[in-house]
Amino acid sequence: MRKTISFWQMAGVLFTAIVGTLLHFLFDWTGGNVVVALFSAVNESIWEHMKLLYYPMLLFALVEYRAWGREEGRFWCIKLMGILFGLVLIPVIYYSYTGILGVEADWFNIAIFFIAAAAAFWLETKLFQSGFACPMGPGRCLTLILLIAVLFTVLTFAPPRIPFFQDPVTGTYGFQNT
Repeated sequence: MRKTISFWQMAGVLFTAIVGTLLHFLFDWTGGNVVVALFSAVNESIWEHMKLLYYPMLLFALVEYRAWGREEGRFWCIKLMGILFGLVLIPVIYYSYTGILGVEADWFNIAIFFIAAAAAFWLETKLFQSGFACPMGPGRCLTLILLIAVLFTVLTFAPPRIPFFQDPVTGTYGFQNT
């Protein structure tokens, strides 16, 4: 029996929350493994924390596609929109609240991840339930989703020296920590 889209999306929030939380610690747990650096946070920068949302959402999308997504022609388009929405929310919320308050709180930084995950899957749910017409084909959307992974890889190992990529705790950048 096929579950409803709402069921799958709520499961996606839970999956993303659990897996993203585990990915936050995985790099340290593996002693700084270079393969693990590809998909987990290697430091406390905003950029690296965005990976914690992206990879679980991508993995869950692959599961959903196998389970029911092939029946939905807009699947990859809507997934692209959800992923992008969540990825944009993380820095927007972080820089908005720290800019307004002038301070940051670890508990709220953690909450941002959960807010972004819930908002991304909420958007996807609304788009799946609506008559939303995708402006791009599924192949192009999937290609763009996978290009995000390429960006995460490249910019983890060769990050620009700007605050967005800087670990606020150590002052280092990316995998090399230099």
